[in-house]
Amino acid sequence: MCLAMPVQVMERLPGDIARVSLDGVCREISVALVPEVAVGDYVILHVGYAIGRLDADEAAKTLALMDELAALPQEAP
Repeated sequence: MCLAMPVQVMERLPGDIARVSLDGVCREISVALVPEVAVGDYVILHVGYAIGRLDADEAAKTLALMDELAALPQEAP
């Protein structure tokens, strides 16, 4: 199963690189597939690459749902 996460662009770096943040965790990713992104935009992050832009409201909804899932009790198989 693959998982893509919404993250916020905090800084554009030289080349097709941006620094993004999710819950205070920052990392550098490639924005070669969505070069028009700007600081403050949300992107969908998949294995180190931004694969598309995301509306801020939709990003907030998605992140809230992921927080709800993380809070569910974990059951053993």
